[in-house]
Amino acid sequence: MYQEIKQRLRGSIAPVVTPFDKDGNVDETAFVNLINWHIESGSHGISVTGTTGEPSSLSLAERERVMELACKTVAGRVPFVPGTGSTNHQETLHLTKLAQEMGADAAMVIVPYYNRPSQHALYKHFRTIADAVDIPIIVYNIPGRTAVNLEVKTLARLAEDCRNIIGVKESNKDFEHVNRVLLHCGRDFLLFSGIELLCYPMLAIGGAGYISATANVMPKEVADLYNCWAAGDVKSAQDLHYQLMPLNDVLFMDTNPAPLKAALGMMGKIHPALRLPMDLPTEELQAKIRSVLESYGLLSRAAGSHAG
Repeated sequence: MYQEIKQRLRGSIAPVVTPFDKDGNVDETAFVNLINWHIESGSHGISVTGTTGEPSSLSLAERERVMELACKTVAGRVPFVPGTGSTNHQETLHLTKLAQEMGADAAMVIVPYYNRPSQHALYKHFRTIADAVDIPIIVYNIPGRTAVNLEVKTLARLAEDCRNIIGVKESNKDFEHVNRVLLHCGRDFLLFSGIELLCYPMLAIGGAGYISATANVMPKEVADLYNCWAAGDVKSAQDLHYQLMPLNDVLFMDTNPAPLKAALGMMGKIHPALRLPMDLPTEELQAKIRSVLESYGLLSRAAGSHAG
């Protein structure tokens, strides 16, 4: 039942930002334009309301609207994988069921943040959600933001007990950990990198692709890294890995997606606004971001004014 989506859900799954207008409302026009730009640029899939989409800054109604608008805009052109996780179990259940109802290809469910559940509790949380839906689920492990690491043995147990848990996004700098994911969950388990500098190395160990914030700025190049690898052109994939590194570095000198939104504002893609408690980077860091964007020739491609 899940083999077909496991074959399609590969490559660069772009985690699209949620743009706000100058009044702080979700900028739906800019959002639709971003999704279309990603697909036209070769992104292999679209994800929204993950970390890069600032879900904790959105109301439940806004999250629902963003998911629905994204699903309608994608319109089956590439796989659609919304983030449906929350620190609240019932909210996660509600959003995951909504993703299934709207026809999403899979749902990405983050390890609950702030409350630091035990491994036993994490198993129950994910098992309950998986049992309540038929939609394929990508578990999202990002210990730097959640303050708890989903251990490999817990993930392997979930993969064994829940047929619809088909993969994991590992935003985990522990490369030994991610190697053991495929060893214990099976080589056909979908492993996606959420750490930019590990996108290429994870392909080398059998990863399915990556969900990289950098795709918001250079979607074609981020997608091409996978395309080159899949075509057996290792040297070109390695070249792109190193070519993207300065951009990867500057986009994470402050908490994601603050530098990213500043960059997209400079490129004329969005109004560069976040909702408090998040905010744009300092002027000093914004100058660094501008310099890096210029080095890639990205500002010369920018539109005359930002959306919104």
